[in-house]
Amino acid sequence: MDELSRKVKKLTIRVKPSECSIWPGNARDYNQLTADRCRTLIDSILSEGGNREPVVIRRTPDAELPYELIVGTRRHFSVSWLNAHDHPELFLIASVETLDDEAAFRLADLENREREDVTDLERAINYKHAIATYYAGSPLRMAERLAISRQKLHNILQLAELPNAVVSAFGNAGNLAIRHGMKLSPLIKDESKLEAIELEADKIALEQKELVDNNSPLIDGAQVCSRLVAAAQTAPKPRKVRSPKAMVRTSSGREVGQILADTVAKGITINLKPEVETSIEEILEALRPLLEQAKCVSRKKP
Repeated sequence: MDELSRKVKKLTIRVKPSECSIWPGNARDYNQLTADRCRTLIDSILSEGGNREPVVIRRTPDAELPYELIVGTRRHFSVSWLNAHDHPELFLIASVETLDDEAAFRLADLENREREDVTDLERAINYKHAIATYYAGSPLRMAERLAISRQKLHNILQLAELPNAVVSAFGNAGNLAIRHGMKLSPLIKDESKLEAIELEADKIALEQKELVDNNSPLIDGAQVCSRLVAAAQTAPKPRKVRSPKAMVRTSSGREVGQILADTVAKGITINLKPEVETSIEEILEALRPLLEQAKCVSRKKP
């Protein structure tokens, strides 16, 4: 038996895109698809009379539509667009699989890794959702199931933690890469640097909008990232707020001194400046509880 005869061709069916809901667990944002983004695929499907590579769907007997699309959102969009633009005769060629959500996620992820038009940000948001939904919040479990390193997963997830202002500065999701998230993520954890980064990000976002309005190329991701990092480095360091020194007071409320230091190792340091009217007995009375407390602490010291 030759090799060709050993291969079993998977059965496919023809469905209309309108018969399929879109599984929300896929990384690609279906709402961001346009005819321009899918033009090459649309032309290919039209010339070949259908999609050469089958999409993957699963049956949804209790849902409003009979099928749910797991893999192939661009193919689904393209056939749907052609149906709405003078080509109602075209069907979506699909393979029907029996998959639970976690298996569907892994299958979709395997395909999306091969797709250059799935952005790093889309994948990061998808991974963040998957950890909580399918892996009980365990990145280790998810990394094992996807057969990727924990470090790689961590690097991807950092993108999903970037503030909206920072994401907007890149102009579009395709301009933002994992390497940018790796540089910016540690910086945004510092509140003083975050404020400076977001101020610069707002400036860049306005520049990007002007470029789009003028049909000019966007500022590239590397330059955006460099400007944000530079803004973080020039952010003023937060001033240290010194806690006020505790005062030593008599029973009548008169201030006779100030506690400069109070540590187990070096004891209490007190600066005495009693008022003229204050007697020695009142000063000793004010100091007594402080000395007793220090004595108790020193006894407890191992």
